Amino acid sequence: MDTENPVVKLCIAGSRAEFEGRIDDARHLYRQAWDTATDDYEACIAAHYVARRQADPKESLRWNQVALVRADAVKDDRVDAFYPSLYVNLGHAHEVLGNQIEAAHFYKLAADLGLVHQPET
Repeated sequence: MDTENPVVKLCIAGSRAEFEGRIDDARHLYRQAWDTATDDYEACIAAHYVARRQADPKESLRWNQVALVRADAVKDDRVDAFYPSLYVNLGHAHEVLGNQIEAAHFYKLAADLGLVHQPET
């Protein structure tokens, strides 16, 4: 990932804010990343992070779906490393909404790419 990319920089800053407990700042930075995105690659990254901090599980699912659609639209390998995380996040979003079959589908896609979902205990 290009850490000099403006969208990536905003997402890194958002993650830093998130881990420091500044959740509103993180939300703002992730949304700013979305507003800054100029192509499908950047939009995939931004949507992936916007999805993390949605209060409404349906909105989290929607943003994760946007991230996947944008990843699929990128016609090179820049987003390949994102797919396992995108699939786990989609699985989790479906699980939270009670869509167990869809959740299992996305968890399997992630596992097929080497990321095995660890259920919360």
